[in-house]
Amino acid sequence: MQKTITFCFISAAAALIFSAVLSHIVRKTCEKKGFVAHPQKDRYHTRTVALGGGIAIVFSSIILGTAAVVFETVFSAGSDTALMSIRTAVIFAICGLLLHVIGLYDDIKHTRPPVKLVLQFIPALLCIFFTDTRIELFIESRIVTTLLTAIWLVLFINVFNFLDNMDGLTSGIAAITGSIVLTATIISGQIHLSLLLSVFIGSLIGFLVFNFPPAKIFMGDCGSMYIGYFMAFATIRADYFIEGSDVSLTAVFIPLIIMAVPLYDFASVTLLRISQGRSPFQGDTQHFSHRLKRRGLSDKQVALTLYLATLCTSISAVFLYKAGLVESVLIFAHTIMILSLIAILEMANGKESISG
Repeated sequence: MQKTITFCFISAAAALIFSAVLSHIVRKTCEKKGFVAHPQKDRYHTRTVALGGGIAIVFSSIILGTAAVVFETVFSAGSDTALMSIRTAVIFAICGLLLHVIGLYDDIKHTRPPVKLVLQFIPALLCIFFTDTRIELFIESRIVTTLLTAIWLVLFINVFNFLDNMDGLTSGIAAITGSIVLTATIISGQIHLSLLLSVFIGSLIGFLVFNFPPAKIFMGDCGSMYIGYFMAFATIRADYFIEGSDVSLTAVFIPLIIMAVPLYDFASVTLLRISQGRSPFQGDTQHFSHRLKRRGLSDKQVALTLYLATLCTSISAVFLYKAGLVESVLIFAHTIMILSLIAILEMANGKESISG
């Protein structure tokens, strides 16, 4: 485990530096080329900000993540399992790059939501078939597990896309949830997935240097969709147990506990839009973060509040793999109580309009 932690730390540090430098270069280039986000009434920002930050995240994550897996494989004398991990990492990276291109095209041309949703399934299905990544849940039918996995991947592609609505939210929350999954993979001895996660987290933090409020660059769909794809893939591939230990059946819910806050935002804003007779994919300022901001919090306070909420709900997921019935109920209750507390606080002064 010590070797894994050392490799992960070095990989994360290298990715942080690489991503920060690349974010700066992308920002300057996009400003010169006019690839920027202008203020709109359905967006919260009030100034022109460079787009394309997702380029720095994606290329830092893919290049250094794949390099870290290859290096560790060579270092470990290239076992069959390690070589298979390289193949999986490369296919995963190619599918992620395809999704990145789809997101970048949308940032430039503004694809219609139904078309974008269909396009998101293409890299998701390719990843499932060629890496044999599936949510099994004791289900024998490969058709059913493939469908469930595709829905899971596309769900979180959109969850993190929705979450990218204020400075620093998606990159910061993904870094926190990614760190929780990283802890689980280190405990279970999944060194290659640990390396990929470490590089991913480092890439996010490097970008966050320029994206924390007030943001100097936005990631755009080309970044947020890749982040959702990566997190969905990582939560499926991770083993949430220690070899030789008894595993609780409730361990299958670990990803839901880790992702509780992003899912809360996605579900709440979707229900609000539907209740108003609007498309769930129509942008507005009704997100969880916007509702908190209208309660008087600054952009930095909103970001830090969501970071803390995410940490409070997700950290208990690390222990769910070995929890008995009573412990599992307490962990689920803990998560629900935190989300309920958030809901109560953000609904204070409920006569205030939430339409923005």
